[in-house]
Amino acid sequence: MKKALIGDIGRYAVHDGPGIRTIVFFKGCPLRCPWCHNPEFIADRPESAFFPDRCIGCGECRDLCPVAAVEVDKIAGINRSRCTGCGLCAGSCPTKALELVGRRYDVEELTNILLRDRLFYQTSGGGVTLSGGEPTAQLAFCGELLQRLHQQGIHTAMETNGFFAWDEFKTTCLPYLDLILFDVKIADRDRHRVVTGIGNEVILANLQKLLAVRADDVIARIPLIPGFTADNENITRLAALLKELMVRRCSLLPYHPYGLAKVEKIGGTQNNTLPQKPMNDRVLHEWQCFFTDFDIVEP
Repeated sequence: MKKALIGDIGRYAVHDGPGIRTIVFFKGCPLRCPWCHNPEFIADRPESAFFPDRCIGCGECRDLCPVAAVEVDKIAGINRSRCTGCGLCAGSCPTKALELVGRRYDVEELTNILLRDRLFYQTSGGGVTLSGGEPTAQLAFCGELLQRLHQQGIHTAMETNGFFAWDEFKTTCLPYLDLILFDVKIADRDRHRVVTGIGNEVILANLQKLLAVRADDVIARIPLIPGFTADNENITRLAALLKELMVRRCSLLPYHPYGLAKVEKIGGTQNNTLPQKPMNDRVLHEWQCFFTDFDIVEP
């Protein structure tokens, strides 16, 4: 039976689709966006997240680690080059200073978990959203999960960066999706590659193909990231591109430094060029007016 690596399951969400929703965060993403809000879901393997403010330095984790990846002075620390993500340290920690991010689920188990909140979906017009990470990095599993949810009458949505194999996506996932939230970050191919690690040719081609068959069910989403995406040149080109593709719905996602604190917990380093404060309402309104001038409005 197929299994997928899931980073987390978020219940009672009111974003990323209509109504009250459950968000399934798939682990693993081919892009490396510096501003990622969920950096703990980028790597396609289980990882131990460390919360130093909770650590009491008891040494339980060090004594259990089979590869000697945990070191304890006054508090614990993880040697990431040795860590295999087995989760023994997290399971032993009495204060939850170590938590394992990433667990494998089969389709039946995950479906049963998601159906627990069926009543909330029905009464609020909500459903289930596949997010990440990048769900299409585990396409076959997504397709089977979406099909089961569709058969149960559950509204389904997917957040995607657009970097996927179109033919497989079209046959395995698209027939069972009610809403696609499609990220469009940077218009220039080379700049997109420098910033995210991957060019945008496949992404834009997939967006065009998707709009040709399901335009009413697509919301193009643009993250407004100072220093990376939110500048006149990029936004002008993106607005022109979306208008040319006849995108019917577009959503602007204002920057928030939500991911900065999380990246250190999995052994990463904060990007010092990113602001420490969220985008203010005035700046967001300016960008919203800009898109209105292109006759592109938010849903």
